[in-house]
Amino acid sequence: MSNDPAMLFNPEWACATFPPERTDTFFDALFGDAEEGAYSIALRFVRAVGNTYEFAFDLHQRKGKCLVCNLTYGLPQVFARHPVLNVKGVAHTIAMALGHAPDAAKWELKATQEISTALHSIPFIINF
Repeated sequence: MSNDPAMLFNPEWACATFPPERTDTFFDALFGDAEEGAYSIALRFVRAVGNTYEFAFDLHQRKGKCLVCNLTYGLPQVFARHPVLNVKGVAHTIAMALGHAPDAAKWELKATQEISTALHSIPFIINF
């Protein structure tokens, strides 16, 4: 295991942990049709400070859709509870990658941030 969290939680790891297909499964469950989704969801490592690890669920606007027109600000509460997204399971995976017991991760989702009209981000904070 690498001591550098950026090396450990690289884009390939993030994609394997939260695969792109999960977005379509989420929208299929939510709307009955994956094509109704205005964005794709991607997990990204941001930084580590002490025993706090910051990740983000990035919401990338899909072609022909309006990310700004969608209600992304209530999403942290939806993400925290939705079984398809399984944020708790993602936190457990991160804990195990760091050598902790799965339930050692104390996690929270912060308010949605509008990075641009085509990118919103939900901070995903994990403490040990």
